[in-house]
Parts: sequence; structure tokens; C-alpha cells
Amino acid sequence: MATKRLGKGLSAIIKTDVNPLDSKKGVTLLPLDSITTNPNQPRKNFEKDALSDLASSIKQKGVITPITVRPNNNGYMIVAGERRYRSSLIAGKKNIPAYILNISEDSELMEIALIENIQREDLNAIEESEAYLILQKKFNLSPEKIAESVGKNRSTIVNSMRLLKLPSEIKKSLIRNEISAGHGRALLALNTRSAMLKLWKKILSNKLSVRQTEELSKNSIKSLRVEKIKKISFTSQIDSIEKDMISLLGTKVSVKHKKNGSGSLMIKYYSNDDLERLLELLKSIEKK
Repeated sequence: MATKRLGKGLSAIIKTDVNPLDSKKGVTLLPLDSITTNPNQPRKNFEKDALSDLASSIKQKGVITPITVRPNNNGYMIVAGERRYRSSLIAGKKNIPAYILNISEDSELMEIALIENIQREDLNAIEESEAYLILQKKFNLSPEKIAESVGKNRSTIVNSMRLLKLPSEIKKSLIRNEISAGHGRALLALNTRSAMLKLWKKILSNKLSVRQTEELSKNSIKSLRVEKIKKISFTSQIDSIEKDMISLLGTKVSVKHKKNGSGSLMIKYYSNDDLERLLELLKSIEKK
């Protein structure tokens, strides 16, 4: 487990003794075939059109911002810059400029990759949430340590990871940037999957803002609370009716009531004599 923090800056862990390019201090030109991708890369979605556009730019101008790698077996593993790496392959390039970092801990590798992507605003909300979760679950970093590493508040980290509790349809919508993380947090307040999906569809069809979504979410929660109170109150009335009938008939009574007002009444008897007793009792009630 890495105990050092990243606040000292990347310059403290960048190699500068491996044939750096003259034009950029600390940058090395590496063969693309010596580089492998990072299985824990926070960014999971690479749009083909965007890669093609970047490849066209690289053909014209080259890679302007070097990728970041670390030594790995007989080559290098990407810490940050996989999109530039992929686009360089598409562009038919043989080499790519890179910063080489002196790091050995996988947790620190993940932290740097996450920080680089966040600073470049390359991650969608779900990718960022999943990256935080990996740091927490796989590398045993607390939300406080993650917050310290990426320069955010603990509450921001916790709220981000909560987005992973959304239904899969809504998470995909976040990945496609159809809704924002703010929309997602407002939906989470509803707790039930059906309620979340219902409001999510309304967000898409009416193009609701985060504030409008929050208001609808609050109103929905209030309505659910009122319905719950009514249900509890009515259930208490049914219980009271059952107790009164048990006392009146001297046997077990069950009342099944439906929302539309209909229902059933079940009276238990335990012998022929008990049935005759109940029949006589009901007849006496009818005469009264």
C-alpha cells in the first residue's frame, strides 16, 4: 500500500534520465509497441468517432500533450493518456511522447490516472464513481484518503459513489450525458427503482433541470409519506374491526380489504357445534 501522497507533484516522480526530448524536459519518445494499457484505467468508454477525429489531428500536428507511463516488465504501462495512445495507433504512428513515472504501487498508479482524468474532465460521472470504488474496495483507501488524493471533499467522493446504486438504465443515461450527476443524486432520494425510473423518463421527455428534478423528487417523497400514513391509519382501523368481531363472535376473524373498497370476511369455526353456535349468534344479531 502506498503511504506517500501525491501533493508533492508529479515532477517529483517523473524520470528525466531516459533520453528526454530536447524540446520538452522530462518527455521521452517511446515506441508504441513497447506500451500496454492499464486494466484499472478509470476511463472505460472510448467513442470511435472521437478517436478518429483525434487520429486525424495527430496525423497533422502529432501528439501535443505527452501520455504518462510507468515501467512495466520489459516495456511501459499507461498511467494516463490511453485515448491519445489509441488514436496514435489509428493514425499509424510508431512512437509517442511520454512522461515516465517512478511509481511501483498499483494504488498510486490508480490515483494518478484518476487525478489526470478528473483534471482533464475526461471521465463521465459513472466512470469517476467506479474509479473511486476501486480505490476503496481494491486498494483499501478510505473516502477521506481518496478525497485527499484527488483534492475533493469527502462528501463529494461519497455522493459520487452513491450514483452506482442507480438502476442500470439511469447509469447508462449518465454515461451518455443525457442527464447530469445532479439529476442522479436527486433521483436517489426516491429510494425505489420504479419511482426513480418514472421521474427519469420525465426528465428526458421534458428536459428538466436539476432544480426542477429536485423539486419533483421532494414532492414525490412527500406524497409517498402521506400515502404511507393513510395506509397505516386504515390498517389500524381494519385491525380494530377484526378485534371487535373476534370479541363479538368468540372465534378467529380475518378481514381482507382491497383498495377499491371490496374485500372478504373469513370467520373460523372448529367443530359442528361451533358452527351451529355461530349460526345462532348471527341469527340473533339479525333479529335485533
